[in-house]
Amino acid sequence: MIAHNDADDVVGIRFGESAFYRAGIALFLLGFASFSLIYCVQPLLPIFVESFQISPASSALSLSITTFFLAFSIVLSSAFSQSLGRKGLMLCSMGCAAVLNLVCAWSPSWHALVLMRAIEGFVLGGVPAVAMAWIAEEIHPGHLAKTMGLYIAGTAFGGMMGRVSVGIMAEYFSWRYALSILAIMSLLCCIGFYYLLPASKNFVAQKGINLQLHLHAWWTHLCNKRMLLIYSLGFLSTSVFVCLFNYLTFYLGEAPFSLSYTQISLIFLVYSFGILSSSMSGYMADRLGRFQVLYLGLGLIILGILMTLIHQLWCIIIGIGLFTTGFFFVHAMASSQVGLLAKHYKGHATSIYLLFYYVGSSIVGTVGGWFWQAQGWTSIVWLTLSLCLCAVLVVFAAQKLSMKTYP
Repeated sequence: MIAHNDADDVVGIRFGESAFYRAGIALFLLGFASFSLIYCVQPLLPIFVESFQISPASSALSLSITTFFLAFSIVLSSAFSQSLGRKGLMLCSMGCAAVLNLVCAWSPSWHALVLMRAIEGFVLGGVPAVAMAWIAEEIHPGHLAKTMGLYIAGTAFGGMMGRVSVGIMAEYFSWRYALSILAIMSLLCCIGFYYLLPASKNFVAQKGINLQLHLHAWWTHLCNKRMLLIYSLGFLSTSVFVCLFNYLTFYLGEAPFSLSYTQISLIFLVYSFGILSSSMSGYMADRLGRFQVLYLGLGLIILGILMTLIHQLWCIIIGIGLFTTGFFFVHAMASSQVGLLAKHYKGHATSIYLLFYYVGSSIVGTVGGWFWQAQGWTSIVWLTLSLCLCAVLVVFAAQKLSMKTYP
């Protein structure tokens, strides 16, 4: 999985240039807005159970339905962006999603809310894959991991503030006002993104939609064993991450903890560890190697999950911090590796990675509700640990395949 690039012969934005910092801030805003919109409902799951008289598994649909439609929209967006351009599609997607979040906030029924969340997820598909493709195309390969880390740091910050701010506002005002304020903040991020992101220089627009070309590009990446292992890692890691955080809100809201919505939301501040770890991942990979960072990340995830079994709140908070840090190590490494391995059709490569990524969160995020209802938190722990062990095997297989490819 080690990609060899003749870096000096490649044109791209380099670290230290003004365009690099402008791009970094723009991508940070993009990640913040899009991921706060995606995950803002996660702390509201217990509130939805009470407000709409539904089960915990049903409440998780407000997030799972978004990520499910997002997954397939990403694949389509990667194809359309080849003709429409990267920046315009990302801007349009983020702006429309913010407006839809405002509509979602005032939905009159549970079914209407789920429908709006589904459409919002589909619209947001124009952000993640296209952003990763823009980074892979416009940033110099030698600085790819650093830039990807900044984007993922923005997604971590968005995920954190979306959860924390919405959870707190929902307790003191209402969840409807909370979602409305977040929508306005996201629209402001759209303006900043538009003015800061440099224009594409290495992107060549295509005329029309060549379906055969796109099918060939997707199939080429799916037939690549090294790519397939990265996709599997994305599927497994995000499945664990979303499942654990979905039902953590229920776990901490019950005895013996009985935390309020505000207290539970504040625990999501551990996402700050994700911001740091994703930003540091590129530097750590340069010194330790990518596989070592992946093993480190998975080890922290497993340790963090096990610590949640200790019925002491401070142990659980530390465990969540370790878990979050480890996840973002893994996600940052896997994301940057897709851009390095994909010599051609980079947008298609990242769209498949994100398809696996979000389908995993959708399926396991909802299935986890059945485990929760059956045996509570212990069953969630065993489910996520099983998926982690599968991820370790995937990384081990990828390392062996890399050694065979580049002896």
